Amino acid sequence: MTDQQATPLRRDARRNREALVEAAAELFAQQGLNTPLDVIARRAGVGNATLYRHFPTREDLIGEVFATAGSVLAEAGEQALAGEDAWAEIERYFGRIFELVAANRGFNDLVTMAIPSVPALAEMSHRNAATVTALMVRAQKQGTMRLDVVPMDLLFLLGPLCRAVPAADDLRPGLWRRYLALLLAGFHTRATEPMAEPPVGEEQLDQLFAGLWEAEG
Repeated sequence: MTDQQATPLRRDARRNREALVEAAAELFAQQGLNTPLDVIARRAGVGNATLYRHFPTREDLIGEVFATAGSVLAEAGEQALAGEDAWAEIERYFGRIFELVAANRGFNDLVTMAIPSVPALAEMSHRNAATVTALMVRAQKQGTMRLDVVPMDLLFLLGPLCRAVPAADDLRPGLWRRYLALLLAGFHTRATEPMAEPPVGEEQLDQLFAGLWEAEG
């Protein structure tokens, strides 16, 4: 086979790969990381064999789709660490993360689930923990955060709340801001700021948890 004959095949393969990544990005954002791979292949207009040729495992595809996710969080972390008021930066940093997970269910899965087989994601998790630790230590020195809490306390509580964000946002866009503010207030030495959002009713709470169940199913 000549170079001229081989080139179109390489071009087709590149086009198929790009179509798969684009389709996966859209579907992961809408449905989460457990979106069936055959659905992704159909959205991309290729067969399952083509998908597996480019991405032998789901983790390979996830790693490709979210290759830049780590840099987005890293940039948010760098901006937070550059600020002078540690407490304000903690609020801003987690607000940014929650905005991202509210808009993208795949990103929500990334930051609330462990996927050890995707090294870049593990690195993202470690970097996030380091950022939170540095901000908390600084806030404690500045007198705005309780001295009897540790980074794991905050990360432990934020995980489940973060997981609930897409369902809460379906109920009311921005509802998560109230509960993030409530959670963070428990770590502050003083809690006098008004809540960012009004509370939900009992019926809405049932709807929220039903949405979580459907999302996991």
